[in-house]
Amino acid sequence: MIGHLRVKSPWSQLAIFLGLLGSAFIIASLMMVGMAAMSGIPLVGVDQMDWNDPRIVKSMKWIQAISSLVIFLLPAIAFALIVFNGRPLYFLGFRPAGRNNLYLLASLCMLLAFPLVFWLGEINQSIPLPDWMSAFEKDATRQMEAFLKADGFADVLINIIVIALLPAICEEVAFRGVLQRIFISIFRHPWGGIIFTAFLFSAFHLQFEGFLPRMFLGVLLGAMYWFSGSLWTSILAHFVYNGVQVGVVSYAPKYVSQNPSVPVLAALVSAIAVAVIVWIFLKQSAVTYTREYEIDDLNENNQFIA
Repeated sequence: MIGHLRVKSPWSQLAIFLGLLGSAFIIASLMMVGMAAMSGIPLVGVDQMDWNDPRIVKSMKWIQAISSLVIFLLPAIAFALIVFNGRPLYFLGFRPAGRNNLYLLASLCMLLAFPLVFWLGEINQSIPLPDWMSAFEKDATRQMEAFLKADGFADVLINIIVIALLPAICEEVAFRGVLQRIFISIFRHPWGGIIFTAFLFSAFHLQFEGFLPRMFLGVLLGAMYWFSGSLWTSILAHFVYNGVQVGVVSYAPKYVSQNPSVPVLAALVSAIAVAVIVWIFLKQSAVTYTREYEIDDLNENNQFIA
């Protein structure tokens, strides 16, 4: 039997994806330098850029959009074409959720998670950071403030596409569709893969004051994908979370660097609401480790175990 995998070892799969990711970084870096040169943007560090120059902001948004596609989406698709023996998008997770109500629940979960996320952000910001981390954080904040400055609805729409939609699609395909799948196979347990992938997801953003809330969101997104069986669920949830933030910050830019203060009781209610929704996901799920990772061993005589 040929099976659905050309490359069966999860460690070999990880090596392939890391190689593709590294190549994508090099290509994206060269593209960024070329685009910056053609746009007349000085090749200086982020801390030295004039973020009050609309020309620089516009060009950097284009660079951001193309980077999402090149760094995350293309390596994931290439990985699927190399590793899977047909139906690459299906095995990346582009298939319908087990139940249609899970899409609505995923969106609701993200909205109800905001108080808990803000509370975790307050805790995270109370942790002292080395000077280099603080400087890096300030540079990232200045860039995001420039990106999210909106003079009208058109700017907000562009921001939603560049900062909310594209990252939701591209990051979910790379982190949940590829890395989470690999690490669940390595750990041989869904939650081990979900949590470790969420750690990598947060670390990859290099925004240290938001590490804890972003890791928590990564766990939520990973659980939604696993229990629904569909990457569309986590993509929608990711987009809803990013989109709400973009919409709010576009008109209240102070919240780029200022974390809203949240009472502990509100955070507790938020945590309970999120836990209930995750429990509903679990109860309605038909996904099992055997069904996802040992499908080549299933046949008409033993498929009942899935």
